[in-house]
Amino acid sequence: MFAAGIKTIPVTLIVAVFAGMILSLQTGLELQKYGQHTLIGNIVAISMCREMGPFITALILAATVGSAMAAELGTMNVSEEIMALEVMSIDPVRFLVLPRVVALTLMCPILTILTDIVGIAGGGIVATTQLGISFPYYLNSARESLTSMGQGLPKDVYVGIFKAWIFGVTISIIGCSCGLRARGGAIGVGNAVRQAVKTAFLLIIVLGYIVTWFFYRLLGS
Repeated sequence: MFAAGIKTIPVTLIVAVFAGMILSLQTGLELQKYGQHTLIGNIVAISMCREMGPFITALILAATVGSAMAAELGTMNVSEEIMALEVMSIDPVRFLVLPRVVALTLMCPILTILTDIVGIAGGGIVATTQLGISFPYYLNSARESLTSMGQGLPKDVYVGIFKAWIFGVTISIIGCSCGLRARGGAIGVGNAVRQAVKTAFLLIIVLGYIVTWFFYRLLGS
């Protein structure tokens, strides 16, 4: 749990705050041309919660935690530690894989929520200092954009959390499976890590599109 979440918080939050600042600046400059820059809070909040928050978190976790899982299990596999566990009648999947899957499945949504909050705050910094929008107005605009879709948990928020949950399961399973299939010493471990990161990145993009299509196209907005 510590490696899957706590250790990745600093880099995740740094990326999140600058992502929110970039989104706010670029969108705000374009909206200023049409006198609509006061909508920047709505756009940043929806973009972060619906898409950018889950994607930023998942890609960072895939590059750090997913690759680490593949390297750890790959090293254990090529050094025959996995075989030793099997000889002792210890199920490697239950002993090594399941805790990693559970940890990342829990931490990815939590980190995504932190990413959303920090990203929106970063956008507010730019909106206040460079776009002439007061911070309270920005926050109120962001809040209204998320709560105006109905009572209860806003759709953009729970869809983003659901994406993060899917991404956490995917990253952990891919990382562990690639590690357990590693063969051929150090070269095999390196290949397993590379394959885990590439596959996780691809599936994150594809699954993100599928979830968005299902909730916003098939079920409607």
